[in-house]
Amino acid sequence: MALIDRDHELEELNWLLQEGRAHLLAVSGRRRLGKTTLLLEWAAQSGLPYLYWVASRAPAPLLLRQFSQLIWQRMYPADVMPANFSYSEWAEAFAQLARLAADEPLIVILDEFPYATEVDPALPSVLQNAWDHQFKQTKALIVLCGSQVGMMEGLMRYDAPLFGRVAGPMRVEPLPFSALRQFYPQYSAEQRVAVWAMLGGVPAYLEQFNDSRTIAENVKRHIFRQTGIFNTDPDNILHESLRDPQNYVAILLAIAGGNHRVTDIVSAAAFQQLKQADPYLARLRELGIIRREAPATVPLQDQATSRLSRYVLADHYLRFYFRFIWPRQSMLAQRLHDALWAEISEQLRAFIGQTAFAELCQAWVLAQARQGRLPFMPERVGAHWGKGAQVDVAAISWRQRQLLLGECKWGINKVGRDVVVELIEKKTPIVRRALPDGGAGWQIHFAFFARQGFTEAALAAGAAQQAMIVDLAWLVAGLAG
Repeated sequence: MALIDRDHELEELNWLLQEGRAHLLAVSGRRRLGKTTLLLEWAAQSGLPYLYWVASRAPAPLLLRQFSQLIWQRMYPADVMPANFSYSEWAEAFAQLARLAADEPLIVILDEFPYATEVDPALPSVLQNAWDHQFKQTKALIVLCGSQVGMMEGLMRYDAPLFGRVAGPMRVEPLPFSALRQFYPQYSAEQRVAVWAMLGGVPAYLEQFNDSRTIAENVKRHIFRQTGIFNTDPDNILHESLRDPQNYVAILLAIAGGNHRVTDIVSAAAFQQLKQADPYLARLRELGIIRREAPATVPLQDQATSRLSRYVLADHYLRFYFRFIWPRQSMLAQRLHDALWAEISEQLRAFIGQTAFAELCQAWVLAQARQGRLPFMPERVGAHWGKGAQVDVAAISWRQRQLLLGECKWGINKVGRDVVVELIEKKTPIVRRALPDGGAGWQIHFAFFARQGFTEAALAAGAAQQAMIVDLAWLVAGLAG
């Protein structure tokens, strides 16, 4: 896997190296994001000696033996290692490792660390003791890496042995949309948005598609394969991190199917009571699989308790998978690929418009704000929904009493004047009344986003309100920075 668009992460890691002292860092993120590639590339670029060890669910003595042999080979590279060599315990292995880092910097990467703690729950306590009494006085930079996000964050809870000792967590996120140009230079902007809606910014997924083929060909060749990562990953993510996965699947299917309010999710997932779903929703949020959103126009102090809150799938591929693939497993099993793609393609335009395109438009507004190209600096960028009005983009500054409202259209025709008029004359008064003081003293700006551009009448209506009129080319350029 090539390292693409990870300059920020490399900068953070290099900053720790420049400190010139011992650090214990946690790095987490969902599978397939390239965490291992990032860390190994960084270690290689540093020019420093490094040790890389990946844990598994093997028995504890075998894990200790593998780790011990890596240390031995680092200490005595020219010697023949004794057969089945192993230190007697983890404490001894860490002590030897600390000696290696006593006089010169040493990078130590412990990958899939949660697996080791599952096999040997005492390991974090042993590492804590070694850190306090040995590593802290060395030049070691120890990186604990893992894909089980909840377990990685659990290492830093106040009641965990490593609390107060671990920097981070450094969360490796999916790549931004702008990175897709490097993966698919032959695809048009429209095609890249479509792929983004399906796969998001997961490098291992993006590498599967080939821009010499059509999107339909790529989907049939890779996503419809029952043995490929696109069909095994969702199951692995759920079974690795969750007990009772069938209830989680029911919730994910409900959300992917368009049920976003708790009451609708509970009904679609066939729970008997609202409270039954609470622990499942909480766990999915903890793992970063779903997120809870409130309208951007709800005051910041009320966001957490807003009755208008809704749940959405945070991961692009899981959103696509549970919307289109999981419910059609029988078609996959029968290899009815053409019929399956026909069903998906009928709904794909609406799916892209409601999810990825709206999110990209919101990201564009945020990027413009950071570059000082908006008339104000928003405190929050998202969407607005409520009684009587739903608006795709809402960027708000409570302090400055300024609001930007925007509509996003992923249609096959140019946006007409009616869309501009509806936002300005019908939706805006409803949104304004929901603002403090009934919207008195608030300045409202407008933006319109369209895949196919705008009619002359729409351009004139937007210009009359000094609206930002954003076609796909400007959107893509703005997201590229």
